[in-house]
Amino acid sequence: MRKLYIILIAIMSLTIGFSFNANAQDPQFTQFYANPLYLNPAFAGSANCPRICLNFRDEWPNIPGTFVTYNGSYDQHVDALSGGIGILANQDQAGQATLTTSNISFIYAFQLPVTRTFTVSAGFQATYHQKSVDWSKLTFGDMIDATRGFVYNTNETSTRTSVGIPDFSAGILGYSRNVFFGFAVDHLTQPDESFVTGASPLPIKYTGHFGAMIPVNGHSIQDDQVIISPNVIFQKQQDFQQLELGFYAMKGPIVGGLWYRNQDCIVLLIGFQKKTIKFGYSYDVTISKLTEQTAGSHELSLIFQFSCHPHHRTFRTINCPSF
Repeated sequence: MRKLYIILIAIMSLTIGFSFNANAQDPQFTQFYANPLYLNPAFAGSANCPRICLNFRDEWPNIPGTFVTYNGSYDQHVDALSGGIGILANQDQAGQATLTTSNISFIYAFQLPVTRTFTVSAGFQATYHQKSVDWSKLTFGDMIDATRGFVYNTNETSTRTSVGIPDFSAGILGYSRNVFFGFAVDHLTQPDESFVTGASPLPIKYTGHFGAMIPVNGHSIQDDQVIISPNVIFQKQQDFQQLELGFYAMKGPIVGGLWYRNQDCIVLLIGFQKKTIKFGYSYDVTISKLTEQTAGSHELSLIFQFSCHPHHRTFRTINCPSF
């Protein structure tokens, strides 16, 4: 029963839209920079050559049917557009796919070299957002018998099983050789995702991030150096606030990371990176009162970084962590 209560609370926090005043919260990823377009649309094309990012997250696996999220993206720089283009697809399943959220986004980011060492990128994102509910997996109060449990048919009738809405986001990114920072705003129009009568607007999400790449020995970054990358990320969506503090340590192809998130968890990360492929695994160690119930969270990332022909003009790529 204790686990059942946690599941119910978790699903309610996502909100199916049955309550007029409740609002949803976006899925989150621990490996922010392995999913750059999801973090900030201004990252589109920032690696210059074509890039494919694949991500998977299983949150609270010890509780059956909680949150499983899949994500994939493609982006590259296009000289003729003076910026980058990208496509982003995401699916989030909650309660053994009782509630499924899917979306696909198209992104354009304009890149402007302000000085010889500093570049600004402004990203714009258009999204088709769809949320669906499987009514056959829902249970209601009139189905319960005091002694036998869920034995009756419900008198509740389903209205809509899916909602499709347009959505828009924007972001800005600034970076020099070793420092980068950005700000993104998602759900600018706060689209209505209610399944029943009454409004259930998707709250605006604000994301701010800042980081640096610091070579331990020397002033320039070399492949065989030890590099420390401290980072700060803050996100706010209505009443939900999240502050993450952490760092990456890199030497050659090996990357390690340690993060602290609010008073909820500590994140451990290990990654492997070469020029054409990058793989990362992270585990969220829950330190809140849910420790024994959740078994933390697992996340996997896989990035393919393709090579391309040199451009005729100078293009400055961003130097930031891969995970």
